[in-house]
Parts: sequence; C-alpha cells; structure tokens
Amino acid sequence: MRRGFSLIELLIVIAIILIIITVSIPAYNKAQMLAREMAASKAVQTIQTAEVMYQSSYGHYAQVLRELGPPDGGASGMAAAGLISGALSAGTVGGYRFTLSATPDTFAIGASPVAYGSSGVKSFYLDQTGILRASDGPQPATSTSPEFAK
Repeated sequence: MRRGFSLIELLIVIAIILIIITVSIPAYNKAQMLAREMAASKAVQTIQTAEVMYQSSYGHYAQVLRELGPPDGGASGMAAAGLISGALSAGTVGGYRFTLSATPDTFAIGASPVAYGSSGVKSFYLDQTGILRASDGPQPATSTSPEFAK
C-alpha cells in the first residue's frame, strides 16, 4: 500500500504553480497600473470641480492645491477651502503627483506618475476648458496633448 506523494510528483505540482504565477503577475501589474491611471484621471476631475467651486466662492482660482484642501483647524476659507481631501491637497496620491497652477482667470492641473512605468504610463492635464488630456510617454501632458478617451 502506497502512502503520500513521491518527490517527483511534488516537484511537478510546484513547477505548474510557478508557471501559473509567472504568467499571471504581469497581467496583475498591468491591471493595477490601469486602476492607478483611472484613479488619477478622476482625481484631476475632482480638482477641476473644486477649482470651479473655489472660483465661484472667492472670485479667483486657487493658486495651489493646499488652498483647496481642508483647514488645519477652524473654519474653511481662502487659504484652505475644504473642497478636496488632505491627501490630494498634499500633491501625491496613489502613485501620482498632482500639480496646480493658476492665474485669476485660468488654471491648469497636471498629474504625472511618481515612477514612470510602474506607477503608470499616462500623465494627465486639464484646464479651464474642461477637456481632459493625456500623454502616454514620460513627458507630462499639456494643452496640446490628445484628448483622453475614457
């Protein structure tokens, strides 16, 4: 009567498991990167909405992300309007770095991967026109980049 598995049988099972893992890891990493890119595009749109709300409340666009974020204490105001999360107002979330530049009449929001190729391969740009633009290369997206098709 035979009991258990032979060493060869166990090695074959381990080899099959390793092959399955080797094939699935790149697909998992690609799915994670795509999820980070989608989250970054939504965060850019969230910042745009906050900018429009800030402009309607204070008569000009916020100059930096911190002005859109929550106040450290006390009531919301021009220095910290409480329109976006503290993490997003800090500028780096989910493997992406967010930037905001503005004049009283215009604004530009950018999002670039912290580590190109692993955090993401797309960078995003959105301004007062409301058109989300993306770049697939390591260079940041600009107002001349192609429109992002979701």
